[in-house]
Amino acid sequence: MIIDKLGNKRFKIGLHIHTTLSDGRVTPEESARIYKEAGFDAIAITDHWQYGGEGEISGLKIFSGCEYNMGASDTSVDVMHIVGVGMKYAPDIKKEDERQHVINEINKAGGIAILAHPAWSLNHPDEALCLKGFSAVEIYNSVSDANQSSRPYSGYFVDLIANKGMFLNIAATDDVHYYNGSDETKSYIMVKADSLDDVFEAIKNGDYYATQGPEVHVRREGDKLICDCSECVKIDFLSNAAWGPDRITRGKGLTHAQYQIKPFDKWVRVEVLDENGNYAWSNIIKI
Repeated sequence: MIIDKLGNKRFKIGLHIHTTLSDGRVTPEESARIYKEAGFDAIAITDHWQYGGEGEISGLKIFSGCEYNMGASDTSVDVMHIVGVGMKYAPDIKKEDERQHVINEINKAGGIAILAHPAWSLNHPDEALCLKGFSAVEIYNSVSDANQSSRPYSGYFVDLIANKGMFLNIAATDDVHYYNGSDETKSYIMVKADSLDDVFEAIKNGDYYATQGPEVHVRREGDKLICDCSECVKIDFLSNAAWGPDRITRGKGLTHAQYQIKPFDKWVRVEVLDENGNYAWSNIIKI
């Protein structure tokens, strides 16, 4: 747990973790040790089609989880991966089930359904827009920039579905498999909560930002959006606007920027970039 620059308690959470229970390269015990040493307060172990219950491993809190990967390798045919986190029991899901059933069963079991790496999967926005019950979407997925992968960033997808009125919370995850320095402990969410016991409810409520290190805090004051962040070199207000003179602020040691809401803005989100190349992403603010 840390205290952020605004004085709030924040918990460092990894939502998408693989181990030797499916195709990860280290055991759950070793994974927990690695993430605890990196300052994480909790992780969800989300092995493929292997429901893992809530508990504690190596002194680290573990959320229940599972990744339901549908489709195979050909993204032109039928690929969508859905991560379930926080279920109270193993959902009744089979590999032949439809996507909506998977989401429904995750929610029925008290969990949240996260659309995993839509850019890596080459999901079309229409594939998400026809579904109900997602809590979040991964805007960044570390393993999707490791080894033979090359599509880690899904901001374009996030913005397209927002343009159609689908405002999902934004998560950054590792989806760690290799544990070789390429995909572990890199991308996570920082959750605002009073205690670790309150973290999952805060995740459900969207009380977090996604990050690789920087802080990002956004608030609305009248017709302006205000961003306060840790020191960075770029603050970017993204919206349905194609461009704007106050959209991007660049410089050294930036910690503050503001954006004049445009008459046609329907939504705005913020990305910040630090001098080490690490990003943070706010959730979407509906206008």
